[in-house]
Amino acid sequence: MKRNNFSAVNKVVQTPPVVKQPKRGLCPSLTQTHVLSVLLDWGTLPHHVILQIFQYLPLIDRARASSVCRRWNEVFHIPDLWRKFEFELNQSATSYFKSTHPDLIQQIIKRHAAHLQYVSFKVDSSTESAEAACDILSQLVNCSIQTLGLISTAKPSFMNVPKSHFVSALTVVFVNSKSLSSIKIEDTPVDDPSLKILVANNSDTLRLLKMSSCPHVSSDGILCVADHCQGLKELALNYYILSDELLLALSSETHVNLEHLRIDVVSENPGQVKFHSIKKHSWDALIKHSPGVNIVMYFFLYEEEFETFFREETPVTHLYFGRSVSRTILGRIGLHCPRLIELVVCANGLQPLDTELICIAKHCKNLTALGLSECEVSCSAFIEFVRLCGRRLTQLSIMEEVLVPDDNYTPDEVHTEVSKHLGRVWFPDVMPIW
Repeated sequence: MKRNNFSAVNKVVQTPPVVKQPKRGLCPSLTQTHVLSVLLDWGTLPHHVILQIFQYLPLIDRARASSVCRRWNEVFHIPDLWRKFEFELNQSATSYFKSTHPDLIQQIIKRHAAHLQYVSFKVDSSTESAEAACDILSQLVNCSIQTLGLISTAKPSFMNVPKSHFVSALTVVFVNSKSLSSIKIEDTPVDDPSLKILVANNSDTLRLLKMSSCPHVSSDGILCVADHCQGLKELALNYYILSDELLLALSSETHVNLEHLRIDVVSENPGQVKFHSIKKHSWDALIKHSPGVNIVMYFFLYEEEFETFFREETPVTHLYFGRSVSRTILGRIGLHCPRLIELVVCANGLQPLDTELICIAKHCKNLTALGLSECEVSCSAFIEFVRLCGRRLTQLSIMEEVLVPDDNYTPDEVHTEVSKHLGRVWFPDVMPIW
């Protein structure tokens, strides 16, 4: 709405209107003339008010609003408005309102690159979008980015970009920023040499690094990060680059306490069965140094690939099984995961998990959350599990079809007993019928 759009209103205002008596309760000092002057001159709004409004607007609306008047255009270019920015890049034919317009991208690079601090790139599954993100990265030579995220909304399109092109673009940011504290570069062709450049320029500031599914990174590459980035508090990686040396490096006296370690356990090669094991003394060293660390493991394996895991005490706190997991493995978890806080089992098969769940309830004294989907548990065993855990179970998500009736209870009766032990009303989850 441009100011000259109010010309018709101004003509009306020239004729003295009939002034109504102010309603009871209104401040008498707020005269009608003052109200009209505010309504008719949006340009008089203070900069900080316009700035707050702009921060809530979608980018395209913000750009349009900047053409309302000179004052709004000045606010549009205030550095604080460009500290946080998300580049959205896709190849959809109707993407004008979703994608960041190319002209605006060039304006940002030209005028606001030095102001960018929290930056993310959201791309679709097309290689063209990922390449466009790399082209933008390679132009950020005058930046001081603190947080960088590369996000593929569908399949990891960054993996389709030539490795040399991607690494070259990422290196520009690693070299020029000097103050990177949080980086998410999962599902990308980042490699060991580029990580060394990251360490060389940002070792004092790096606090969070997420880089699962990066096949060109080796154990030596991530070990270099752990050795030199002593302030690293959160780390997400693939199991194949987890090593005893890495855990010991994270446990050194000069390293800060690690707060969060996420490990994705996915087959490195299709049909892979054998996985390396991590020694107990390495886990023990990490827990001794960082007793409050959350160790989260996501498993996407087939049953025959679990042989290496949970044969001795493992300090995992959160376990998620995206595929079927056997009763044997769940039994090991009950015996060897005393720090377990959350357990989610997406599938198990048709063998009831009665014994395994009760074992977990008895030995995992910190367990507060359980989720079961395509599994089977007798109603009596489930009630016993809840009784043993008691009110510390703050999250309990069980699909209705998981519960199998027995001589003592039917699924319809379970919610009463479970609610009694939890101290709150509880019902099993129901699969929606579409």
